[in-house]
Amino acid sequence: MVVDGVVGAGGSEPESSDSLRTFGAVVQALREHARLSREEFADLVRFSKHTVASVELGRRMPDPTFVDRAEEVLGNTGVLRKALPTLARQPGLAAWFRRWARLEATAITLYTYECRLIPGLLQTEAYARQLFADELPPLEDEQIEAQWAARAERQRLLRERPNTAFSFIIEEQLLLRHTGGRETTRELIDHLLEVSELRNVEIQIMPLERESHAGLHGPIRLLETPENQWFAYNEGQLSGQLISDRKVVSVLQQRYARMRSQALTIPDSLSLLQRMRGDL
Repeated sequence: MVVDGVVGAGGSEPESSDSLRTFGAVVQALREHARLSREEFADLVRFSKHTVASVELGRRMPDPTFVDRAEEVLGNTGVLRKALPTLARQPGLAAWFRRWARLEATAITLYTYECRLIPGLLQTEAYARQLFADELPPLEDEQIEAQWAARAERQRLLRERPNTAFSFIIEEQLLLRHTGGRETTRELIDHLLEVSELRNVEIQIMPLERESHAGLHGPIRLLETPENQWFAYNEGQLSGQLISDRKVVSVLQQRYARMRSQALTIPDSLSLLQRMRGDL
């Protein structure tokens, strides 16, 4: 199953980028030059041997703390620190999601409507980890770590692209479900309220009761590129589809525009979130 572009155990393995594989090979070469086993190196950098293996095999984006500690252990050559900013930051993403993720990283407008789960860009770590824990077939710890790293990396867009307009419409039922428990939901609502304070982010709640709803066909994702070209993306259980057909994109734009008028206003949405927070 795929959850917001992250591949699960039942799908194909996410492919590592060339830059991640090269970085991992350099780490391994430096470690072996220092005559350290993977286990010994893991103890010295204070990360698990599974994390070290994932980095060396190019399956995981290295944490900056990992890089700093690895430099200290391996002679402070500076090679790893200089290479870190150049890495392709897409570990853990399903192959079919990657083109959308690349477009997403430079988009000037992003619209998201979700009725199944809180969108990945808005998830907390506890909420996301509950989704990963619910995957079938079950995921390994290493896979969960790689998937959360990929999701956390994408979330940087909200703050690193202040000139990008983000709009989210989410169903009230997603919060009433209490995925992960009440404490996880409380933390999630706090996070939504915090993110909503960003000038470039708009969050609207679609209430439980609505006589008219333009989103009954399912989730919608739309983005506008710097060249003012629009794309849409549709994701299912084990696949995703990038849509460039202008007629299809136009229909989805119309539906999203209608839903913005059907959902609660932004102030009313924030008020609802605050009331829901108080009821937990």
